Amino acid sequence: MTLSYLIWNGSPEIFSIDALSFSLRWYGLLFALGFLISQQILYYMFKKEGKPEKDVETLTIYMIITTIISARLGHIIFYQPEMIWQDPLGIFLPFQFSPTFRFTGLQGLASHGAAFGILFALWLYSRKKKPGQNYMQTLDRIVILVALTGALIRMGNFFNSEIIGKPTDSPMGVVFINRVSEAIMDKDSKNNPVESISIIKDKDLPEGPNGRVPILIYLFFKPNTSIEQVKGYLNSTVKNYLSHSAFSEFVQQSPMDALKYHTVEEKPGVYVAKISTIGIARHPAQLYESISCVALFAFLFWYWSRYKEKLPEGRIFGLFMIILWSLRFAYEFLKEPQEAFETTLPLFMGQILSIPLVIVGIIVLMRSYREPTTQLPS
Repeated sequence: MTLSYLIWNGSPEIFSIDALSFSLRWYGLLFALGFLISQQILYYMFKKEGKPEKDVETLTIYMIITTIISARLGHIIFYQPEMIWQDPLGIFLPFQFSPTFRFTGLQGLASHGAAFGILFALWLYSRKKKPGQNYMQTLDRIVILVALTGALIRMGNFFNSEIIGKPTDSPMGVVFINRVSEAIMDKDSKNNPVESISIIKDKDLPEGPNGRVPILIYLFFKPNTSIEQVKGYLNSTVKNYLSHSAFSEFVQQSPMDALKYHTVEEKPGVYVAKISTIGIARHPAQLYESISCVALFAFLFWYWSRYKEKLPEGRIFGLFMIILWSLRFAYEFLKEPQEAFETTLPLFMGQILSIPLVIVGIIVLMRSYREPTTQLPS
């Protein structure tokens, strides 16, 4: 049987500065890159339509500020409202003070919150009543770039191993193992005996049902670590991590079963442990959405380039709302719930919030066909 699943053990960090408790993460870089690339494309679009390019900077500022604030508030309101009274400062502070101080970034941004924020930001911008930049015309251009930025943000979610899908036996399955390997490595601990880690497929064992797949974890211990220390670390720390509920989405290791491992002394005083356990292959829902957003961006950009300033108001915005949020509704069926309370709802929160946005798109699109502001070229 051919094992087709992918093991994802990439780090969410690009680099870190331990002395400053600071790390640059892929998510933050991709988030910022989305705005930078979008700004350059917007310059191009404004130039092609004969609009003042200096307005792009103003529009970019509106977008960045309101997107971050509204996405964060959206997550708090829709998914984590208890934070309002439990940790109000933590809503917007990108730092953790307990148990130790470190830079965390804003953990938890909701795309639905960002959607409402963008609608509000562009309304504020369009109040200036600039020629060719009324509210709907501005929305038509911006949503093209929102699709591209959304693709990069979802890629950041993949690096973070968050918004993961349900277990799958399909060839697209991914074992998100980086959080487990980070815990085992525990870089903040000076007493950790592990020097490096490597995780591969176990090709000698068959795959199980519901995404259960065999994996091998190789731990390379620091020189002069005794065999007693190696076995002690494996039977306590490593076993506890693999069987901990915090990592049950990524690996399946019963706390009642003995850890299966084999140790080898590569050279005097240097040990390597080979651990056999079960990983859980899941739908890479983040990649599905990212690829869809790239395709949506390409389609909408082509549609704009065909008509430019002759485009009926609301045409692209309506298409964007219908396609993006319909896809989001569908992809939610492949995802795990982000919060426990969602399991008690008839639909996930992401689906409930997507429905009114699709309806808005349908209304705007119908209006663009009934009352086009300009005549499309024949």
